[in-house]
Amino acid sequence: MKPIPDFGRSTTVWRKSSYSDGGGTNCLEVADGHPHIVPVRDSKQSDGPVLMFMSGSWASFLTYVTK
Repeated sequence: MKPIPDFGRSTTVWRKSSYSDGGGTNCLEVADGHPHIVPVRDSKQSDGPVLMFMSGSWASFLTYVTK
């Protein structure tokens, strides 16, 4: 298993889906601009854990959930 590169958490710009509930309490945030990985976190816990997905895996997930 290869280590995941440091993605610069303190300087990362996070965004929410345009489909979020508007109250900011029930959504995920993702960060763009990181080659080969997509950092994902819970919007309610901005200092909590960050899940790292390979770009291809994230794209497959989005394709599945948007059907």
